[in-house]
Amino acid sequence: MSQDNMIKMECTVCKTTTHHSRKNKKVIKERLELSKYCNKCKKNTPHKETK
Repeated sequence: MSQDNMIKMECTVCKTTTHHSRKNKKVIKERLELSKYCNKCKKNTPHKETK
């Protein structure tokens, strides 16, 4: 897997980086925001893409 396509997902509630994902940066220019499970919060929370 190429490191250029990898992104980190940060929980918007507790601000921890809990997930890694990938995206096509040529097609999707804006930052992703997905609902994912946070281990620290113990529930589904919105996660935003970080640098």
